[in-house]
Amino acid sequence: MEHAAEHIMEHAAEHAMKDAAGRQEKVMNQEKEYDLVCIGTALLDSIIKGFDPKPVSASGYRAGSGSLNVGGEAVNEAATAAKMGLKTEILCSLGTDPAGDLVVNTLKDFGVDVSRVIRSCEHPTPITTMFVNKDGSRQSITNEAHKYNFHPEQYEDRFLNAKTMILGSLFRAPFNDPEVVRQVLQKASSAGMMIFADTKLPNFRQITLEEIGDSLGFVDYITPNEDEAKFYTKQEDPEAMADVFLGCGVKNVIIKLGSKGCFFKNARETIRYPAFAIDAVDATGAGDSFVAGFAAMKLEGCDDRKALAFANACGAVCSTAVGATTAIRDKEQILKFLEENKRTLGTGL
Repeated sequence: MEHAAEHIMEHAAEHAMKDAAGRQEKVMNQEKEYDLVCIGTALLDSIIKGFDPKPVSASGYRAGSGSLNVGGEAVNEAATAAKMGLKTEILCSLGTDPAGDLVVNTLKDFGVDVSRVIRSCEHPTPITTMFVNKDGSRQSITNEAHKYNFHPEQYEDRFLNAKTMILGSLFRAPFNDPEVVRQVLQKASSAGMMIFADTKLPNFRQITLEEIGDSLGFVDYITPNEDEAKFYTKQEDPEAMADVFLGCGVKNVIIKLGSKGCFFKNARETIRYPAFAIDAVDATGAGDSFVAGFAAMKLEGCDDRKALAFANACGAVCSTAVGATTAIRDKEQILKFLEENKRTLGTGL
């Protein structure tokens, strides 16, 4: 009886694997204008590195450096994807202000199609202040501009002509409204798109997994970091976290564990990858680069293991310079990094 049950489980896993491979091939072979569309947050990061909390005067402080960098999950993911050679578009909302101009012009320089960007004089471009610590970790300060919730579901003509979607900022505006989440994911799934949902901790409005439970079945890959996964699943162990998401209908779960690498699980297999040993300068955008790198490899037809190795490398390289879009240059750079460090993961690449 036990042997029969194991046989049934093995057969089901094999069937699921064939279904996943067939879906991936179907997505790759679609004739669409874009490889990837990124939807979500776009902003400017004001990055302060080496902040000294000891005042030098009644109202003055010092820091090692300060810089302005484009940021936001959709921006970071689109930038990395374009550098990986994907034909990439972005759907986001920006103000008609100098900050918005800087974001748009930088994305153009990276090769991202910005014709779908929504510009509004009613809402300023969000600016985030980032304090980066010596080990590359950081804290951020947001403001009221981050609350603006544009409605991407009203612009399906701007996002359905791509093979793949990265829904950045799940649980933050504009994806902190269950109805917006449902409509976007349902439309994308009906259009045959492969869907990646990256997550964030709430900063203003909070929704739960239960509130978007009827939408998570549309998601092919969900990619929270460890803190986000703990927050939404109420679990401490990565495998237990993954099981919660799988139980909600998500097909594949990737939990980004920072310096501990990443954890992957679906109905067929569980994969643990260690992180690369690097001198981290700034982890801003590392998780976004990870997701974009993973999506790029899936669009090339790679299996999950090789895609994870490449994604890990993207996250590592991103962390070697200040700013989310600074360090990564192109796909060849990532492949070279992988070749030089492949013993770390034992990937065989």
